[in-house]
Formats: sequence, structure tokens, C-alpha cells
Amino acid sequence: MTMTTTLPQRFPALVSACAVTLALALLGCVTPSCAQTVAVMVNGEPITDFDVDQRTKLDFLSTHKASTRQQVIQELVDEKLKIREAKQYSVDPGSADIDAAYGQMAGRMRLSSGQLDQMLEAQHIRPDTLKKRIRSEMVWTALVRGRFKESLQVGEKEVNAAAGTPGEVKDEKDDKDKTDTESFEYKMQPIVLIVPKGATPAAIELRRKEAETLRGRIQTCDEANALFKSMQNAAIRDIVVKTSADMPPALRAVLDKTPIGHLTEPELTKQGVEMVVLCSRQPTTVDTPRKKEIRDKMFNDKFEAKSNAYLQQIRKAAMIEYRH
Repeated sequence: MTMTTTLPQRFPALVSACAVTLALALLGCVTPSCAQTVAVMVNGEPITDFDVDQRTKLDFLSTHKASTRQQVIQELVDEKLKIREAKQYSVDPGSADIDAAYGQMAGRMRLSSGQLDQMLEAQHIRPDTLKKRIRSEMVWTALVRGRFKESLQVGEKEVNAAAGTPGEVKDEKDDKDKTDTESFEYKMQPIVLIVPKGATPAAIELRRKEAETLRGRIQTCDEANALFKSMQNAAIRDIVVKTSADMPPALRAVLDKTPIGHLTEPELTKQGVEMVVLCSRQPTTVDTPRKKEIRDKMFNDKFEAKSNAYLQQIRKAAMIEYRH
């Protein structure tokens, strides 16, 4: 004999089942297995054990050091506070801005966004975990710089004092490359002798020898333009202007020993055999590499101090409830 249950008998069970389903749906789940335990509530917003696990994996991938659970939770709490504070000042980048920053990060790693996705997923990390960290860093940097712009400025007197005033006793560091104490503005044009993909070593060597020959012929930027603009399988790009502080020491050293109007030594790249024609090198009052390094460090120190004090202030005003 088969027993049936009437609607009135089943109604309480249905109500209970619907309530469970609704609660899970609000957490972004459709099955009990994906429900997450809340570790911390920050101003009414949850941080789950899943969030902690994801950030722990991301931090280890980034630093190759294991963070404690408390360190990771504090990082996530601070992130919530930063984003909430920034929104109050209308600092709230859209998803397109975050995706662009994510793509730039991938580019610096010589990856596409899709390849970075795959690399993270191979470590069981959701790409959104990294994007959340990027968002936090973006909004906080913009907020602190915007709100405390005046106090973050580094004055010329501060830089000069840190760099040392004229007339002081010189030490060994003062006798190293002049480019540390003098600044120049370089005008140059990149040149490439194109080498087809898959070219043989013999063909590449022939192209390199051709470049060496051309170096002996070029005496001015005008000559370089006339020659390379008319030459097949070669290109000369627009003039690039850089100061000493904008370039790595190795490149400055190369340009400083290159006569004006001449070409630098050939270098093999993905495009082909590349050189640079130096059009001019003039002294400039723009920061020297040493001064730029000092200025950047002073700014970073001020930013870090202001950032920490500001974050401490909003922590005190926040409602943070640790569940376990």
C-alpha cells in the first residue's frame, strides 16, 4: 500500500526547504556544500574562509612566503576599509579600469590576460582574487595622493640637503660616473635593420656586419634619416627625448660614449638588428639620477607614513567582528 502526503502535511517542510535555498542563494550558492563560513564582518560586509584561503594562496604565489591566517585576515580587513573609504570620496574605478590594470600586470609578466588567468587557476586561485587586490591598491593610492597632495610634496631644499651640498668632503662614491651628479637631455632616433623570422645565423651575421658598415658612414641625424628612410628592410623611428633620470645606467653609459650624430653599437632583438642615432646631448636642470632616486624615496616614505596613519584612523572608526 502506497502512502501519500497531503499538501497541508507537506507545507511546513516546503517552507523550511525554501528558506534554506534562499539563504544559500544570498551567499551566492545553490547547494549546501558551497556555503561559506564567515570569518570576519567588516562594517556589515563578510570575509569568508574561502576569501582567506584564496588570498593566502595568492600571497604565497606573489612572495613565496607563507603568511599566517591572522596576517591574511588583517590584509582583507584593510582592503575592505580602503575600498569603503575611497567610495565615500567617489574614488571607485569601474570594471574596465580594473581589467586594464590586470592586463598591464600580465603584460609586465609577458603574458596575456587569458594566460594570467590560466596561471592563477593552475594554482587554484580565482582571477577575481587578484583583481580585488588590484582594486584596493588603485583606490587607496589615488585617495591618499588626492587627499594629502600638499603634505606629500618633496621640496627642492629637502632633496638638495639629502644629496649633499657643494663644498663637502668627497668620498669614493662622488668619484663614480658623472651621470650620477650631472643630468643630460638626450635626443635620439631608434633604427632597425629588419631580419625576417626564421633567418639563418649566416643571414643574421650578414645583417649585423651591414649595420657596422653603416655606423662608419653616418655622421649626423640628417644623414641617418635620409639613408634609412629610403633603405629597404629598414626603419628609422621618430625622435625620442629622454633625460638621464629616465634611463637605466647601462643605456646612459652607452649614449655618453657615443659621439653626437653617430650610431650606437648594433644589438640583435626580436625585430632585427637595432641601433640608436644620437642627435643631441645637452645639460639640463632636470633631476639627476641620484636626485630622482632621493626624491622618489622621500615621497614613498611620506606616502607610507600618511597611508599608515590614515588607515589606523579608519580602523578605529570601523565595526570589525571576528567570528572565529
